[in-house]
Amino acid sequence: MKICIYGASSNIIDSVYIEGGEDLGRRLAKRGHAIVYGGGAEGMMGAVARGMSQENGEIIGIAPSFFKVDGVLYDKCTKFLYTDTMRDRKKMMEDLSDAFLVTPGGIGTYDEFFEILTLRQLCKHLKPIAIFDINGYFKPLIDMLEQTIKEKFMPDTNRKLYFVSDNPDDIIDYLENYKATETDISTLKHISK
Repeated sequence: MKICIYGASSNIIDSVYIEGGEDLGRRLAKRGHAIVYGGGAEGMMGAVARGMSQENGEIIGIAPSFFKVDGVLYDKCTKFLYTDTMRDRKKMMEDLSDAFLVTPGGIGTYDEFFEILTLRQLCKHLKPIAIFDINGYFKPLIDMLEQTIKEKFMPDTNRKLYFVSDNPDDIIDYLENYKATETDISTLKHISK
């Protein structure tokens, strides 16, 4: 399975995240999976890629060509694809992947998560989405999604569109065993009769 990894590019994040990312990468590689990711050498992106490298896993990096700056991109990717824009990069990552795995990150990671979740809700893809909640990082985000459901801005069936865990093996099990079901688009209209 090719698993799209979303995550931070920051090199100043706490070591608990870096260690968790490297461990995740090792586990993915050991279980025979490839990653598709933004090609970064640092942060969560670089950590997962390094873990994959340690176990000789397949790493597909995708980045806009303007990121070709010393030290920005991971130089041990199995394959590297270049795009013209960030939007092209996201689309290529989506198209090449069988599943999506969100690791701790900043605004770019949130953008990627919400876009892929929205596309899943609209049945523009039927691929699994998992959130790796290292150190409780995503608790405020999950609380916000729960508030969105509570206030009826989103149907409660949307909880089934993503899986959250701090355990990397549970996440990999979820991605491997996921059975796609289409969303009933009519539930998105929130029309009561």
